[in-house]
Amino acid sequence: MLRRPAVLWTALLAVFLIAVGMWPAALAPVTLAASGLAAVLAVIPGPVYLLAGAIAWLKYRPAPVKPAAA
Repeated sequence: MLRRPAVLWTALLAVFLIAVGMWPAALAPVTLAASGLAAVLAVIPGPVYLLAGAIAWLKYRPAPVKPAAA
């Protein structure tokens, strides 16, 4: 297999350069999706989010706990 240190270091350097070189290309779709989501969230005003949160809380709030009958 790879018994010579020079061959091993060359192979590790090649793997490192491939990984570092491909990292920006692999991260680009994630960055574009995050910036698109931020743009969509920025268009909607803050009070709309508060109203939606209040409506969701009123719809799904926990029911009051009734004491057990003795």
